[in-house]
Amino acid sequence: MSAPDGSPVGAERSIGQLFASATTEMSALVHDEIALAKAQLKQDVKKGAMSGGAFSVAGGVLLFSLPMLNFALAYGIRTWSDWNLAVCFLLSFAANVLVALVLALIGVVFAKKAQKSKGPQKVAASMKETAGVLQNAKPHPRADSDTKVLEERVRNAKAIEVVARSSS
Repeated sequence: MSAPDGSPVGAERSIGQLFASATTEMSALVHDEIALAKAQLKQDVKKGAMSGGAFSVAGGVLLFSLPMLNFALAYGIRTWSDWNLAVCFLLSFAANVLVALVLALIGVVFAKKAQKSKGPQKVAASMKETAGVLQNAKPHPRADSDTKVLEERVRNAKAIEVVARSSS
């Protein structure tokens, strides 16, 4: 197993390597959060389009079916009963309004589903939470033994550098 920068896990890495690794991981996290927000926004747009489509169909049905359906239904009612023709036309209009109301209710249901879906807001809240955690993160204090080991390494590195200069 290896770290994102390619070095083996458990190997000692410099602060620069650790910082570069953390920066890369944060960048990947932000990109993933943005991709998630886009995907959830796409779903919300689809639900909104379904709602708009249902409302459009309801309006189209009401508009284009009224003349034909009113005449056909009114004369059909008149044929089955001996009611006045005006009453038959009113009943036919009421049937058309009922169909339009059912389609409008379907549109309302889809609109409420699209409104309830708070995908992008959830992602934004998650990103704010991540940023808050990172702002409050504090480095762990090093133990005295760790400090001594680091100082010894620096001295050894300087000694190696001096030897390398003198031999050249």
